[in-house]
Amino acid sequence: MKQDELRQLLDEEAAMINSPAFIADDPVQFPRRFSDLRDIEIVAFLSAIIAWGNRRMICRDAEKLLAIMGDQPYEYVRDGAFESLDPQLNIHRTFFARNLQHFLRGMREIYRRHDSLDAFAASLRVADSEAPSWELVRGMNAVMRDANGGESDSRALPQNLDTTALKRVNMALRWLVRDDGIVDMGVWRSIPKSKLYVPLDVHVGNTARQLGLITRKGNDRKTLLQLMEPLRQMRPDDPCIYDYALFGIGVNAKALPGT
Repeated sequence: MKQDELRQLLDEEAAMINSPAFIADDPVQFPRRFSDLRDIEIVAFLSAIIAWGNRRMICRDAEKLLAIMGDQPYEYVRDGAFESLDPQLNIHRTFFARNLQHFLRGMREIYRRHDSLDAFAASLRVADSEAPSWELVRGMNAVMRDANGGESDSRALPQNLDTTALKRVNMALRWLVRDDGIVDMGVWRSIPKSKLYVPLDVHVGNTARQLGLITRKGNDRKTLLQLMEPLRQMRPDDPCIYDYALFGIGVNAKALPGT
């Protein structure tokens, strides 16, 4: 498929998926319920952190998380109410209250020092990097280790930053940064949308291989870098718009031209 034909296909598919109808069945619905930036950030990251597996189960368990926080995420974090949770409480698959506590201890410390997680990202100058999301996670992990007695927790945030594609964090950042006003919220200023990375999941990876956008088999950081190259060529200002196209084609098992 020629590049102009490929871009036309991806533009058309993205326009169909990137619509208000997408919100109701997607975890993005949860941060969209809030107006305070800190509430949005907390819920965006937590909804993304548990976003693996069946989407219906993810949304069910995101509702559980909001109920645990009394639908007041920032107040819950600021007051340290999470410390009273039973660490063995299961929240989503292999994510337990102990993992939530680890994450929220770090978030409480970040909010003690900064007005928002966005301000924290700006203080790290993550936008100066070619890989802002990895720099942000590196900084967040450092704070979380300090807030948790030197302990790390890969269930809270990935630790293997040299190899991970950061699928869930990149999804949260897409919600927070992209500003077309349709699905994504566009509430952050520390990272330009031109420097976002696609959340590379199984559907996106398989579709990208079918379209010849990537050749590597694993869905790791190197594969994501390979994928972003043609996407940035097609839309240097907003390459993550094509996440909708690749996800939509994959999850809906659409037949592609020439396949």
